[in-house]
Amino acid sequence: MSQTYIPKGYTSVMTLYETQKAIEETRREFQTRLSEALHLMRVSAPLFVTRESGLNDDLNGVERAVGFDIPETGGEAQVVHSLAKWKRMALKKYDIRVGKGLYTDMNAIRRDETMDNLHSVYVDQWDWEKAIDVRDRTEEYLRQTVRKIVDAICDTKERVNAQFPALRRTISREISFITTQELEDLYPDLTPKQRENEYVKTHPTTFLMQIGGVLRSGQKHDGRAPDYDDWQLNGDILIRNDVLDCAFEVSSMGIRVSPESLDRQLSLAGCDERRELPFHKALLAGELPYSIGGGIGQSRLCMLLLEKAHIGEVQVSVWDADTLRICKENGIEIL
Repeated sequence: MSQTYIPKGYTSVMTLYETQKAIEETRREFQTRLSEALHLMRVSAPLFVTRESGLNDDLNGVERAVGFDIPETGGEAQVVHSLAKWKRMALKKYDIRVGKGLYTDMNAIRRDETMDNLHSVYVDQWDWEKAIDVRDRTEEYLRQTVRKIVDAICDTKERVNAQFPALRRTISREISFITTQELEDLYPDLTPKQRENEYVKTHPTTFLMQIGGVLRSGQKHDGRAPDYDDWQLNGDILIRNDVLDCAFEVSSMGIRVSPESLDRQLSLAGCDERRELPFHKALLAGELPYSIGGGIGQSRLCMLLLEKAHIGEVQVSVWDADTLRICKENGIEIL
């Protein structure tokens, strides 16, 4: 059943041709600004990894990876959910020094994803990772990095608005930093998503911190795999989407687990069997660099900056019949 929401009075301010030109400009402009702000170099990345490597991201632990056999190797491969673990290994492989990093295009198939205005089974994002010193594993370093990313988003929005005058909305550079526990304390009777929506009404650019652990209510704000972000040093960049009137996540990011925090989080998550996987063995042995990293949705960012109501307006995917019908009836052109 379609979960598509049609904002009252919504009409795209751009033609299909203008939209394609604006997508091109948005992607080119943002990745240039991001790489300059964080000192990142572009690298090639895998579309799939072997199942036994342990490199695939299990997200919330319930999503099924798309897998297939490879007769020549006799093994099974999985389309990546994200490159969170692979990127950290790449930092070591490419001998990238502290203060420098890498970024790449990540394309994924998440077949269990809900289909609505913000989600499809196809995911595209800029995955990035940066080598840091152990002394940088602090909340202040995390905040500094968030500010640089938000500035890159705002700069890109200003550039795209200038090239396409029909776009008029702006994004606030002022960031409100708040933890998931503080958010729960503010709105104890709301669901996690409702809390986000309520908070961004008065704090349109927010970094929501400390995602993955159990709150005092006994619930988690959201799930996070135990083996990439440190749950005390991570978060989501949320920007108020004026078109949809909601909190809009454009990035999930964080300072990555140390050997100590990985050990603790594997136990908390009941995932001790992962200790025997190659990636986890190397990390627990202190063989991988300390790092910070994240993913920034490419279609998500284009949707936000181009003031679209549905992600299908900026990416080509597969949609259910109800979604296609509802969008067509309301003048929303799905690519």
